[in-house]
Amino acid sequence: MFRKAFTLTGLIATLVLRTTISHAETTIVAVAANFTKPMIEIASAFEKETGHSAKLSFGSSGKFITQIENGAPFEVFLSADEAGPRRLIQEELAVKESFYGYAQGKLVLWSANPSLVDPHGQVLKTGQFQHLALADPKLAPYGAAAVDFLTRHQLLAKLQPLMVFGENITQTHQFISSSNAELGFIALSQVIDNGKIVQGSGWIIPNDQYQPIKQTAVLLNLGSDNPAALALMTYLRSNTAQAIINHYGYQLP
Repeated sequence: MFRKAFTLTGLIATLVLRTTISHAETTIVAVAANFTKPMIEIASAFEKETGHSAKLSFGSSGKFITQIENGAPFEVFLSADEAGPRRLIQEELAVKESFYGYAQGKLVLWSANPSLVDPHGQVLKTGQFQHLALADPKLAPYGAAAVDFLTRHQLLAKLQPLMVFGENITQTHQFISSSNAELGFIALSQVIDNGKIVQGSGWIIPNDQYQPIKQTAVLLNLGSDNPAALALMTYLRSNTAQAIINHYGYQLP
């Protein structure tokens, strides 16, 4: 097991030493579904710059927690919340000193119909629709944030009969883009390009109207001796990675 006494500085020092004497390695990474697009770009840049590669799996943060607890061979975990990585640290499945906030997510009310969602989200109160999609709040932090928003605006009871739940934010987007649900709550990163929503119609919900979506990364014990896993944890802080994260509408920590 990785020594708990290691500090983040120690991790980086170890990384530098190991990468200078090791061949390129591959790390297995669990990534929250909302972070699919930026992480694919980050992994590509990471491989070009370091020689190491990252094998990515995308899904709901909650399901990844269960999989890791049951022995899944992930070495790095990029969650959509803080609670999951903290839980893994408490269970001694992750390296405490590696805990890092890599982004703050943004929630958007979105429809594939370019005229359905108005600039202030009034469609939730006055619009005619049959289905409202969101990610399962028990598994996905973006779903939990959507429920929090609806609760604050006293809309939860009214709209609950219309809700359809995706297993993760990717499936939720599929429900809406295929018109199985007229609108729903997804991650801004799924529909943004160059700072604008590029398809359908959407309302970027102000940050103060739902619980903050603080996305965090942690090095898992299985990755503590893998130079590629250590390198990736450091690379997330690089200018290249942060520029990609910002491009997809996330706030930087």
